[in-house]
Amino acid sequence: MRTTHDSASVRLYHLGDGPEGGAAQTLLYGTLAEALALAAQQPEDIQADLFIATDNDVVAYLDLVDP
Repeated sequence: MRTTHDSASVRLYHLGDGPEGGAAQTLLYGTLAEALALAAQQPEDIQADLFIATDNDVVAYLDLVDP
């Protein structure tokens, strides 16, 4: 993800598996800090399919938090 800050506007979404390739379900439109907090509260199997989108990039949640 390009350089950003905690108050950057983002979309947190879950990209689910489905027979047609799945669908994106938005969990939050808010700040990066809010998105990271909400994502951390989700079960591990959901976290694996979470993505954070800024106005110019998309990154998998686990890529941000895994060392």
